[in-house]
Amino acid sequence: MTELKETVLYEKEGSIAWITFNRPEALNALNTEVNLALVDRLNRAEADPEVRVIILKGSGDRAFVAGADIKEMMTMSSMEAREFAIKAKRVTDALWNHKKPVIAAIQGFCLGGGLEYALSCDLRIASESAKFGLPEITLGIMPGSGGTQRLARLIGLTKAKELCLTGGMIDAGQALTLGILNAVCPQEALLTQAADLAKKIASKSPHSVTLIKSSINKGTEMDLESAALFEIDCFGLCFSTEEQKKGMDAFVNKSKKK
Repeated sequence: MTELKETVLYEKEGSIAWITFNRPEALNALNTEVNLALVDRLNRAEADPEVRVIILKGSGDRAFVAGADIKEMMTMSSMEAREFAIKAKRVTDALWNHKKPVIAAIQGFCLGGGLEYALSCDLRIASESAKFGLPEITLGIMPGSGGTQRLARLIGLTKAKELCLTGGMIDAGQALTLGILNAVCPQEALLTQAADLAKKIASKSPHSVTLIKSSINKGTEMDLESAALFEIDCFGLCFSTEEQKKGMDAFVNKSKKK
């Protein structure tokens, strides 16, 4: 268990859980140990009622995650590679389906599996020097952790195909224009800006936050009619919470005082 604690760090700061990829000597490359540790940390944050938002980041200033660990992958058989990808899918599923919002704070390289994991987060903020790409094709393979699927859904088929088929990198400004990022900031302001965003979300009703995330994520996978009905169900559930009662009561009483 010591190894797992070293490869992915966990720190709680008020209502925010900071989860950090901690292999800076390998540009935070992903391997089996990292994947197991990351799922463990995400589960820990989900089980903690004090945690409202998660921030995912990389150690050092050179990379968020520069991709999967090629040394681990290079001798895999076809079936072993498939199993490796299935284990990675458990991570992207844990991020995507997490009850609490996950913000990726990205510095340096965000490539391959690193970009795929970032795409599975809810929001993404990057430093001005960050670089993004899916370079798997240059290794004779392809994205296997949702890259071809989530990227296409996020930015459209045309640009997603270009990035996947060329293996080229784009900078933070281009990623912002394409809609991959929510914001770009100087390197020294990255963690502060991510924390400010997390605190803003954490101040809101946790039940509403969870239901909004679920409504958007699941709804975009349905036809419009089914999605609209699912949204209505989520809307109705909000009225079973104490936050709704307090929030509306405060609003009405404030209006009466005016």
